[in-house]
Amino acid sequence: MPESNSGEVTQLLQQWKQGNEQALHALIPVIYKELKRLAHYHLQSERSDHTLQSTALVHEVYLRLLGQQPADPQNRAHFIAVASRLMRQILVDYARTRQAQKRYGGCKIVVEDLAALPVIEDADLLALDSALDELSRIDERQGKIVEMKFFGGLSAPEISQVLGISRATVDRDWTTARVWLHRQMART
Repeated sequence: MPESNSGEVTQLLQQWKQGNEQALHALIPVIYKELKRLAHYHLQSERSDHTLQSTALVHEVYLRLLGQQPADPQNRAHFIAVASRLMRQILVDYARTRQAQKRYGGCKIVVEDLAALPVIEDADLLALDSALDELSRIDERQGKIVEMKFFGGLSAPEISQVLGISRATVDRDWTTARVWLHRQMART
């Protein structure tokens, strides 16, 4: 995102946080390309016949943001992390619905490295979501780091900025969380 938009984004986020819903309406077009890139990133690891497209996923996020209390994002990177989490939740909801309709299960996956995770089937996404939820209960910061890096596509410096921790802490927690998730996914 160009630096000239950074101040505008921060201002709109502050207005939205104060309850101005029009600020959210104005914010989305300013960061739409970035949200669409993020949606495309999320959908790359989905099955090829997924019914959602990048544009629809961005619109779903927008509708969910409208339907809830304003978030408390400090800056653009933090807002993108919030949007990424919503995208993950939307995809998990779609997977649960599809799995309930098909009534299949028992798929076993082995994750060698989350960064190189292949196409995720619905059952795999549900297992990954469950493992990530468990990790977040054990260590909330590690859960946030995995979510921002894997699902949000944020870099370590961006995560460091959003969470207010050092880059070394982000890297250390990412490594630990990746090993833990690998073990959890191997058990399914």
